[in-house]
Amino acid sequence: MNYVIANELHFKGKARAKLETVKSVFGRAGKECEVLLTTHAGHAREYAEEISSSEGEHSVIAMGGDGTLHEILNGIKDFGRISMGIIPHGTGNDFAEAAGIPSNIKEAAEIVAFRAPSHIDYIELSTGLRSLNAVGMGLDVEVLKKTYAGKGKGRSKYLRALLSTVFGFKGFSFAAEYEGKSEKRYGLIAAVGNGKQIGGGIKLFPDASIDDGLIDLIIVDYISRPRLFASLLKLMCGKVNSIPEATVKKVTSVKLINPAKGFSIQAEGELYDDMQIEAHVVPGGLKFYI
Repeated sequence: MNYVIANELHFKGKARAKLETVKSVFGRAGKECEVLLTTHAGHAREYAEEISSSEGEHSVIAMGGDGTLHEILNGIKDFGRISMGIIPHGTGNDFAEAAGIPSNIKEAAEIVAFRAPSHIDYIELSTGLRSLNAVGMGLDVEVLKKTYAGKGKGRSKYLRALLSTVFGFKGFSFAAEYEGKSEKRYGLIAAVGNGKQIGGGIKLFPDASIDDGLIDLIIVDYISRPRLFASLLKLMCGKVNSIPEATVKKVTSVKLINPAKGFSIQAEGELYDDMQIEAHVVPGGLKFYI
């Protein structure tokens, strides 16, 4: 069975025609499709838990953005019987970009309806939290906090929050362990990625691949104010390798530990308080329509 999970608030009035478009695509493919509408935070996860606990093989498709994908991934109980997909309908759609999914709803639905899923990687933390796209700490978390607290919608809201945060952010201390190394660092951002970008287009992990059995680690140390803006532009344009203060590695596991109380991390734009990044890759652990 194919289940399409979508936020009820995004498909009212004329927007409901988009759901009918998806149903018609599955109809042409001769496949059943049921639309499940979410009404509260965590609802997509609840649906995924229920579907993956039932008998048989199923496809669970997020008709939304990275947040919906994140909930579904963390709700799955049995990866052997579940395939995931996405029909982009969010603000950033960062993982859809990494998976090569078009923004056109009909074309994205056809990928799920007419193709077979492929095995891709995902990130798992020591807490059991899973991530498809990226997990980070530092500057990206502060930007998200301002984004959620501010007014407006879309990518412009995120960019405004980024610009207002970056020049006031003083950096943070943390310990990094990877490839047998243990380092004390003071930086602006520390993150791991499976996808290529965050924030609706900031290519933080330009060399990442969703099926190479590795996660991409980036650490950007403190950058002096006179050089910060130029470095930020490089970061946004996918030229992180040209920033002298940046460490970029492909790893299978990493620990990024900040001892401060109340410290937060983010995964697919979802904030988690009092959690560290002790992450490893699960190679080929998820069936996904790409």
